Amino acid sequence: MTLLDQTPGAGASPASTGAGVTEIRPAEETFVYVSPDDPRALPLLRDLEREYDARYGDVFEEPASVEINRYPAAEFSAPRGAFVLLLRDGIAVAGGAFKTLDDHTTELKRIWTAADHRRRGLARRVVLELEDESRRRGFTRSYLTTGPRQPEAVLLYRSAGWTPLFDEGIPPERIGIHGFAKSLTAEPLDVADIRARHEAEHAPPGASAPESRPAPKPAPAPTSTPTPAPASNGSSS
Repeated sequence: MTLLDQTPGAGASPASTGAGVTEIRPAEETFVYVSPDDPRALPLLRDLEREYDARYGDVFEEPASVEINRYPAAEFSAPRGAFVLLLRDGIAVAGGAFKTLDDHTTELKRIWTAADHRRRGLARRVVLELEDESRRRGFTRSYLTTGPRQPEAVLLYRSAGWTPLFDEGIPPERIGIHGFAKSLTAEPLDVADIRARHEAEHAPPGASAPESRPAPKPAPAPTSTPTPAPASNGSSS
């Protein structure tokens, strides 16, 4: 799931010239790939937990910390995954990760921007960096999910060329988990395939994927001549 740019913040760092004058210099920004348990990633994970609990605390039956800690660190470490931070003057201001969904697909997770650095396109830069890293690893498509109470995330993914895997005419709360996917090559996205994977991943417990549900059993042959049905009155049930 995704926590994106929503509030404005400063964009450059002040520096003293030594003569009582403050000079505004461009901030130095760089992407670094780290382990999920790197101390520089802790603010990201803690902020995600607070934000998800604030948005979805009355919806899910478990705290956000359960989802954030659901996967071991190895899932987000090479060669199976990646965890990237965007550092501004050495401080993490945005970040994200991916894990391997299948041999061809990465699943983006943990997209985040610090509260005082939002509304500046940093989340988009993180998503593009994770797309590029997926390509560098040889993957051909990416997949992600976000929630019904994160409309800014939905807008970002649509504008960045991601294909929604849900009916956009349905209210967000009825959709629930919003799936998106994107081809990382010149080949068109196999929407039917990735949509089926998404639906299988998020089917209610005990439910079968549509393509794996058994066909209904045929009705037994009647043992006697049936009584004719009454004429239809034109209504349906």
